Amino acid sequence: MVRKNSKWPKEGELIVATVYKVLPYGCFAKLEEYVGKEAFIHISEVSSGWVKNIRDHVRENQKIVARCIRVNPKKGHIDASLKRIREDQRTKKIQQWKIEQKAEKFLELSAKSLGKDLNTAYKEVGYDLMDIFGDIYGAFETAVDEGATALTDEGISEEWAEAITEVAKRNITPPEVHISGYVDIQTFDYNGVDIVKEALLAAENNGDNDGEVIKVQCVGAPRYRITVTSTDYILAEKELQAAADRAIDIIEQSGGNGEFLRELD
Repeated sequence: MVRKNSKWPKEGELIVATVYKVLPYGCFAKLEEYVGKEAFIHISEVSSGWVKNIRDHVRENQKIVARCIRVNPKKGHIDASLKRIREDQRTKKIQQWKIEQKAEKFLELSAKSLGKDLNTAYKEVGYDLMDIFGDIYGAFETAVDEGATALTDEGISEEWAEAITEVAKRNITPPEVHISGYVDIQTFDYNGVDIVKEALLAAENNGDNDGEVIKVQCVGAPRYRITVTSTDYILAEKELQAAADRAIDIIEQSGGNGEFLRELD
């Protein structure tokens, strides 16, 4: 069960729950993110239209997304609504919940590498990660991008920071960006074909080997398209310009001319 860093949901919050009892006047559902908590959904909150038979709308073991409309910690009551939520909100909440489930699995793997269980992980580091990074998955993404020091700088112990970073690197692939531009190159040298080939090979050759992948394809001479794939947008922009410059330099050395045109995203 994915856990929140609080015991009770807030009024207006979207909650993920599993229906476990359906009655003629409403249903009860166990909350997936709040340990030991359940919500009641009155029949009047099941649908915006008239509900003749509640079982036409909800059933036992059904996973639902509802809006919390009343919370009474003293009485232990939570009232929720299925009708006070849009379809796009429901979809987004489910996606977030699935990401949180994945993050919890990563946290459990990190704990196992230290000989600890998930409950201990939440107590020692899980709730702190939520406070610092917004959610646990955000902490793992940060570990992939910036390394363990990004966690220790925020007060996370070194053993947990190293364990989390190791799991993150094995399981999270940084998102890729793809950017493109064009070079218009032409040379009037008698050996022009070979010079153009040399220029295009130079464009594709990333001597710094920063992890960017560069591809060049002919659009229609004298125009060639350069595409850079990277996990860092700023580095990709720099490498795109550098690739174009390498091609243009070779062309200009032969007495030809070249121009770089950035393709709009």
